[in-house]
Amino acid sequence: MAGVNRALRVALAVPLGLVLAACSSDAPSLPQAGANVASAPAPSLVPSSAPASVPAVADPAVRARETVKTLSDVQLAGQVLMPYAYGDKADRVDAAGAAGNQRLAGVDTPAEMVAKFHLGGLILVGFVPDDPTAATNPATNVDSPQQVRALTDGLQAAARKLPGGVPLLIGTDQEFGVVTRIRTRATQLPSAMAFGAAGRPDLTEAAWRVGGTELAAMGVNLDFAPIADTLGPAGSSVIGSRSYGADPVANAAQVGAAVRGMQGAGVSATLKHFPGHGHTTGDSHDDLPIVRQSSAAWEKQDRPPFDAGIAAGAHVVMSGHLDVEGLDKGVAATFSRKIMTDVLRGRLGFTGVVITDAMNMAPALKWPPGKAAVLALNAGNDILLMPPDIAAARDGILAGLRDGSLKRQRLVEAVTRVLTLKFRSGPPQPALSVLESPAHLEAVARASAAAVTVLKGRCSGPLVSGPVTVTTSGGREAARIALVEALRQAGVPVQAAGGKVVHLVGYGDRTTDLAAGAAVTVVMDTPYLLAAARSPALVATYSSGPASMTALAAVIAGKAKAPGRSPVAVTGLPRSACP
Repeated sequence: MAGVNRALRVALAVPLGLVLAACSSDAPSLPQAGANVASAPAPSLVPSSAPASVPAVADPAVRARETVKTLSDVQLAGQVLMPYAYGDKADRVDAAGAAGNQRLAGVDTPAEMVAKFHLGGLILVGFVPDDPTAATNPATNVDSPQQVRALTDGLQAAARKLPGGVPLLIGTDQEFGVVTRIRTRATQLPSAMAFGAAGRPDLTEAAWRVGGTELAAMGVNLDFAPIADTLGPAGSSVIGSRSYGADPVANAAQVGAAVRGMQGAGVSATLKHFPGHGHTTGDSHDDLPIVRQSSAAWEKQDRPPFDAGIAAGAHVVMSGHLDVEGLDKGVAATFSRKIMTDVLRGRLGFTGVVITDAMNMAPALKWPPGKAAVLALNAGNDILLMPPDIAAARDGILAGLRDGSLKRQRLVEAVTRVLTLKFRSGPPQPALSVLESPAHLEAVARASAAAVTVLKGRCSGPLVSGPVTVTTSGGREAARIALVEALRQAGVPVQAAGGKVVHLVGYGDRTTDLAAGAAVTVVMDTPYLLAAARSPALVATYSSGPASMTALAAVIAGKAKAPGRSPVAVTGLPRSACP
């Protein structure tokens, strides 16, 4: 969009690793055997040599505890902050980027922000209009994998210059589907709901390993995914196809597979939005949604995917800005010790890093940034994501230490967990040449083909005969072009007008976006809209990426069956018309 400042860019240099158990001493205890630890290591964030003041040790938790002892209060406060920054390079920005960084942090460049605040991490963000999280992403900081890799290298170089040389966490929301930050020249996985429709955790794990490998190559070591939210009967427009579906048991298998795939490639996975955003139609970007569930209902409907992700070794859990009445009525989960400590760590046994959802979202703006920072830390969060004013958040933490509203022990505990994650060693960083490799594209193609669902229409042979014309609702030209090319490759004659209409709809579309005379209506997001469509053939791909369009073309041409089953109920339609 013309009004978007495309100067904003942030990322980081290599994925991370294991996390640390909480306890009541100054530093958390080491995870015990059987604790939630990932089976595969992460590309090393560890500098080649330890700081002179810290003995070189192999155990990341021991090293973290020793490093924490050398940090000042200001440095400790910086390690729990994870803002965004403006600029497509670490050390050079244009005038607009410098102005943005001045507003946010009183500096010109991302590298200066790292140095000034001794930051623990940065988040790479991106604005696209067709994105339910767009409101909290004020700019776009990614142009290409090469640019991201150069940026993350520069940011890590800035971190190495600080006392102690502690590396950065660099995260992004690469959920795939409608929330995908890096969209060009990288392999595009389908949405979570597509994997849910496929019902093949083996394909999910293979595809998410592809996604993790490519993020690692670009220097991103923390992915704010997968979504562990289970959709309730009313759905959730802000979650939608970001969820694997409405069945908590099936979702649990998918979430576990995604975690294993992502972390098997060396990128830390994040379960979100704890304790679950699927059973509310509210949007936490705008207000505090109320989840009207009893504790027993939450245990059955929302807990299983989080349990599965933790069992798979997820390194990070993200809190949700949600009022879950059955767990702590009237308190946003991010600021609830009952939820983030007693439930997450006590009942679910999570021993890793907890990060807030964006602190620039409406429910977190109820308080000044400094007060919100202290409340979130006291609730049990270890990292504060996207504080709206970095200096105010940092100063609030320091003021809390002085007046006793934040115990130093709690801050040390949080930083020790964060450093343990950073110090975990792992495989070397992949080269950028792995991006869009034939093996990567094939893994995603298999998953996309398994997801295609015919909810109405023929189960064998072509869905339509004769020439076709592909039409779309507004803003979906890329998907239309991809389908036209795929249909031609599949031997289907395509003409600009006059053929049998194959009509594409997607995220945010309504009944007015349907085409009354279409022979085939295809939804590239949640399939709910198909309930209002009257086409002889109704199909869901749940995604609009190239692999999904290729798989769709094969089904339309009669060259492939549609094995998927809708993971959510669509009024008046079966989960699949094809047994």
